[in-house]
Amino acid sequence: MKINFEHHQTAHCENGVASNLLLNKGLKLSEPMIFGIGSGLFFVYLPFLKVNFAPGFSYRPMPGAIFSKAARRLGIKIKRLKFSNPQDAQKALEKNLENNIPTGLQVGVFNLTYFPEEYKFHFNAHNLVVYGKEDGKFLISDPVMDYVTTLTEAELEKVRYAKGALPPKGHMYFPTYIPENIHLEEAIKKGIKDTCKNMLAPVPIVGVKAIRWVAKSIPKWAEKKGTKTTNHYLGQLIRMQEEIGTGGGGFRFIYGAFLQEAAVILKNNELKELSKEITMIGDLWRDFAVDIARVYKNRNSKSDIYNNLSKSMLHIADLEEAFYKKLRKAI
Repeated sequence: MKINFEHHQTAHCENGVASNLLLNKGLKLSEPMIFGIGSGLFFVYLPFLKVNFAPGFSYRPMPGAIFSKAARRLGIKIKRLKFSNPQDAQKALEKNLENNIPTGLQVGVFNLTYFPEEYKFHFNAHNLVVYGKEDGKFLISDPVMDYVTTLTEAELEKVRYAKGALPPKGHMYFPTYIPENIHLEEAIKKGIKDTCKNMLAPVPIVGVKAIRWVAKSIPKWAEKKGTKTTNHYLGQLIRMQEEIGTGGGGFRFIYGAFLQEAAVILKNNELKELSKEITMIGDLWRDFAVDIARVYKNRNSKSDIYNNLSKSMLHIADLEEAFYKKLRKAI
């Protein structure tokens, strides 16, 4: 069983799976367009939820939310299934393959055999596409890789039923309906408005307010929990930002590309200027990540480093708040 499926490498797994699955159905939308319409820019801080013995940080919405929102705004229907029994999950997947349906899966990263060791940790919101099965192995298109690969039945079952936070539970999904006429302009506007609403939310755990809360917490962690624990928390922060789950600079660059496309489609030059602004903010997130990495590896000799990191993050929060307010007015 092998489907004629075109693999494209992308910056983020969920956007990539969505873009590749839709392309297979004849609808060509770029990764940035999926990301922007699906309101992929996000930030949430959950100090009461521990992931790898550190607070929960996320620069992305819940797994599946980007594709689901993008699909709803474009009039596309997606079928999603979960299974309590791994055997049922495999049968359903194989039935899809027999029917020439490439299928998206939510999986855990830690046991993906083709991932480099340094990228393996317990994160259960990764996405990939299965597009066939040959010689007892499933054919895998993982959009963060530049090549297609395979997993055995046992290997795929292990990642589909990974334990821990956000367990996939055999989650599989695929588009079932794509309208003949896609109303791209309206979908873009809805995506932008929702992003601004989320990032300017009045609650402290979401958006710009959550970024400020984390920033103000950094010196407090150092004072109350000590250097070792603080550095562990900071390591988790930039891992979620730049490696697993993506976010940070990477997501800002993708959003900048989305605004460039949107500026042409909507004939709105203000979006083009805002594209440059969010890209610049992405550069600051990357600089922030590098500074944390130096602290984590004991390569930073600056005095009062935790206060400096806090100020850097607060500065980013101020810039982001101003950006979303301008973006909301522009649309």
